[in-house]
Amino acid sequence: MKEIAGGVTAAEGFEAAGVEAGIKYQNRRDMAMIYSCRPCVLAGTFTRNVVKAAPVVWDRQVVEESPFGQAVVINAGIANACTGKEGFACCRRTAQKAAEALNIPEESVLVASTGVIGMQIPIDRIEAGIERLAAAKEGTVQAAEEAARAIMTTDTRPKQAAVEIDIRGVKVRIGGMAKGSGMIHPNMCTMLAFVTTDAVISKDLLTKTVKEDVEDTFNMISVDGDTSTNDTLLVMANGMAQNEEILDGTPEYEAFREALHYVNESLARMMAGDGEGATALFETRVIGARTREEARILSKAVICSSLTKAAIFGHDANWGRILCALGYSGVAFDPEKIELFFESRSGKILIYKDGVAADYSEEEAGKILSDPEVRVIVDMKEGSESATAWGCDLTYDYVKINADYRS
Repeated sequence: MKEIAGGVTAAEGFEAAGVEAGIKYQNRRDMAMIYSCRPCVLAGTFTRNVVKAAPVVWDRQVVEESPFGQAVVINAGIANACTGKEGFACCRRTAQKAAEALNIPEESVLVASTGVIGMQIPIDRIEAGIERLAAAKEGTVQAAEEAARAIMTTDTRPKQAAVEIDIRGVKVRIGGMAKGSGMIHPNMCTMLAFVTTDAVISKDLLTKTVKEDVEDTFNMISVDGDTSTNDTLLVMANGMAQNEEILDGTPEYEAFREALHYVNESLARMMAGDGEGATALFETRVIGARTREEARILSKAVICSSLTKAAIFGHDANWGRILCALGYSGVAFDPEKIELFFESRSGKILIYKDGVAADYSEEEAGKILSDPEVRVIVDMKEGSESATAWGCDLTYDYVKINADYRS
């Protein structure tokens, strides 16, 4: 597996574009399109929030009922959530317009939105934007970059990843883009993520792989504890690599699964590290747990702790907050058995062992915690299972950003 450029256009047969449509923002791209030259098998996962945006309802229907998908239209600025019948009608008109512009079936068009909840989307601007997107789409690295920038809201940078693998002598590519900075919490987040691949793989196997991998990637990040109304991950496979079909339980499947995981994890880490107002990516790795599920619960508890996140922002080795979060996670353990470490590019330090603080230097710990990527390692000393969760520090700017988000 090797990293390559191109995001959603890295795979054969995929094109993208990003344009300025004036949906809510001015003087910036705010609409994007992904298009496949051939029909794609689809897989997707969506928010578990009871309040679901209209595009989530639309896309779930397309993923589950349509024979294939071929295009995605995305807008930023307005979420099209809590918009009633008018909001769903907007999805339908978006799909109709894209189908007309691209000469594809309406039921093959997926729709995604992100932004402010409760506002109606100006459909005339969406339709005008679709015309420009259809005319501008290309299969270039630049087109992928423009699309990734167009779906941003409070994100500070675009998020893309792509890899290439060998399937019995055939090059297969997987690429993706995502947005997400706030309203991020396990069970997906205010995230829109789109992954494209030219692999030949069945819908059933792609769906199985995506749903399993989400549990260790997008469902292991948190910025602020809020689960969004719009969370969407869509994966499209058009088969244009012309590899032998990937089958479950084979070495080729393992290679594909690992590549998909790499793309998903890369995008998830980018979202966590770009949390609203964040200055550091905050990772917690739990090892030596009895079960994988317990490791997941424990690692999530630490990265979701507001007190621990604030300590990371202050570069304060306040390990008591970590123990506290582990203790209220719901997992039973012996606190006198575990070991805690801080780690970054500046080094690694043991901070807690045998039920008490280790003999460590506060100055060295502060230096480690001052790096842009900080890791907490928790060794439970109870088994062989592990899990990793990602978050960010909690800063003054998080409050500033969200105090006037609508305006």
